[in-house]
Amino acid sequence: MNLKIKEMNLTKLEIDDIPGLIELTASMGWDYDTDELKTIMSSGIIYGHKNEDGKIISSAAIVEYDSKLAWIGIVSVNEEYRGLGLGRIVTQKCIESVSNNVTSMLIATEEGKPMYEKMGFVTRDCIHKFLCDQYVFKGTVNVSNYSIMPMEKKDLTQVLKIDKDAFGVDRKNLLINRIAQSKDSLVVKNIDGEIIGYGLTVLGPVNLILGPIVANNPETATLILNHLIKSYEGKYRIDVPSGNEKFMSYLKERGFVQVSQPPIMINNSMQLPPRNNTYFGIVAQAFG
Repeated sequence: MNLKIKEMNLTKLEIDDIPGLIELTASMGWDYDTDELKTIMSSGIIYGHKNEDGKIISSAAIVEYDSKLAWIGIVSVNEEYRGLGLGRIVTQKCIESVSNNVTSMLIATEEGKPMYEKMGFVTRDCIHKFLCDQYVFKGTVNVSNYSIMPMEKKDLTQVLKIDKDAFGVDRKNLLINRIAQSKDSLVVKNIDGEIIGYGLTVLGPVNLILGPIVANNPETATLILNHLIKSYEGKYRIDVPSGNEKFMSYLKERGFVQVSQPPIMINNSMQLPPRNNTYFGIVAQAFG
């Protein structure tokens, strides 16, 4: 092993490490803040290397959803320490922290994709990153058979059920933490009082993050989007899973611009979890 790597400490990162993590991820052009990193830590584990001065020079997080699936995110390496294999080491540490039977998934950057391929990850899908500087309220959505309202504690059981059907696995711990972090959270109910969609927003340093958004159809997803956006004036971001062309068309009509299409990669399995085509906006790239 490279002597320089031996001098570095690979460790589980804690709350006190958040300022160093913000500095590292900002150097990658990412806009993580304290609340976001606390949600990751409360939902999963972040590992990282520290140099001899205690500065964080790498990171990777893993959030395990159930006995079947875990999600890897915020894989980053300080520019001065690239080429030493730290990204691979810290990602491998995440994988080894869960059972051998667990499938790992992540959203790759263009720079990171070759490393993940060498580690056995394969591309199985993609997401579409959209940004918006000014939202255009255009057209109407028929809401005669729906009611939309703030999410309440009593709604959690139904929200977890439709999220599991949409994403493919149970994400209870993450969603409880994300709801607590959210700026706004709402549900849509049909005339029988059943929840047919929900949405959250999280206020980041740069953008209002829209997601997750789960809905029974693109029209309901657009209704959720409109209600989440109308309470905030600023910049917006949403990451949309593939297969949602009609919803993405709505986004473009309303001022969103697609800025990238990063791949979703998977390890230790050949198939994505089964989904029911109701997942319109992901939580964030760190969570899926």
